[in-house]
Amino acid sequence: MSTLDARFRSTLGCFELDVEFGVPARGVSALFGASASGKTTLLRLIAGLDRAPGALTVAGEVWQDDRRFVPTHQRALGYVFQEASLFPHLDVRGNLQYGWKRVPAAERRVAFDDVVDWLRLGALLAQSPQQLSGGQRQRVAIGRALLASPRLLLMDEPLAALDAASRAEILPYLERLHQQLELPIIYVSHAFEEVARLADTLLLIDAGKMVYQGPLVDGLTRLDLPLAHRDIAAAVIDTTVAAHDQALQLTRVVRGGIAMELPGLHGSPGAPLRVRVAARDVSLARTMPQQTSILNLLSARVVELADDAPGQVLVRLALDDAVLLARITRKSARLLDLRPGTPVVAQVKSVAVA
Repeated sequence: MSTLDARFRSTLGCFELDVEFGVPARGVSALFGASASGKTTLLRLIAGLDRAPGALTVAGEVWQDDRRFVPTHQRALGYVFQEASLFPHLDVRGNLQYGWKRVPAAERRVAFDDVVDWLRLGALLAQSPQQLSGGQRQRVAIGRALLASPRLLLMDEPLAALDAASRAEILPYLERLHQQLELPIIYVSHAFEEVARLADTLLLIDAGKMVYQGPLVDGLTRLDLPLAHRDIAAAVIDTTVAAHDQALQLTRVVRGGIAMELPGLHGSPGAPLRVRVAARDVSLARTMPQQTSILNLLSARVVELADDAPGQVLVRLALDDAVLLARITRKSARLLDLRPGTPVVAQVKSVAVA
């Protein structure tokens, strides 16, 4: 069931936005698309920072329709921008308490100490924004947004202004919030790695149109959608850590009847772990290979094939209840006589932690 239902139509110069979509009551919905596809425009319409004809209902409350428009300051939302934009005259505690103090105690949905703990801000409370790294400032900005007790959290490319080290630092905190928070998050990004790591739901926008909305795992592997035909094409699989091989520095993960090994020691036995398998790292065979360096040999079935780049074919594969993509040459597809229903062995050359 959706907690947010939206419909907007707007024409800005030669750009036309025409979308209708819903967002689940919990989890991260990634609003993903190329530059100038309408991501930030749509987020600003949800926030009420811009206005266009349409309708918006959040948690049963109408924020916009033909007769009503709730201004931004009356919408129960948190907004995290690319730049942290902290108040320079306040320390970290003061920035965090800015919105928190303005919410009546009986209406606060999150506790101050919980947010400080989730984002590991305890040691920073007395520091000024000028003393913080880029990643630390953005963690404070996220905390400030959460402490306003929003019904909806909007995040507009919150890592875009950070360097690679700061992005790597803050992503685990975003994952922790994903696990802890009972509210919907709309996360705008053009970085595939962030989307694959954080999102549950994919809102795929292209030239002002919502071309897909639904589970991330399906949206990434649909051959009729643009993501599968980009160089970054990949499948994500939510697995469970089964065991570690300390001597060989490998982690074994499972999902149903699927088992894979990936380099490095990740998570704890029993913990969930999302992995990403790039289409370019999957090759196919009709029979089980012998004496190969590839560790992950998975029984699969061809679901669908589609033309890709010149001389290449994309193959959508089903294995148990998961899906993989393989990008192979058209010649290989013909030599293997691949067609829907063909049983194959998927040889996964590399598995990455998403």
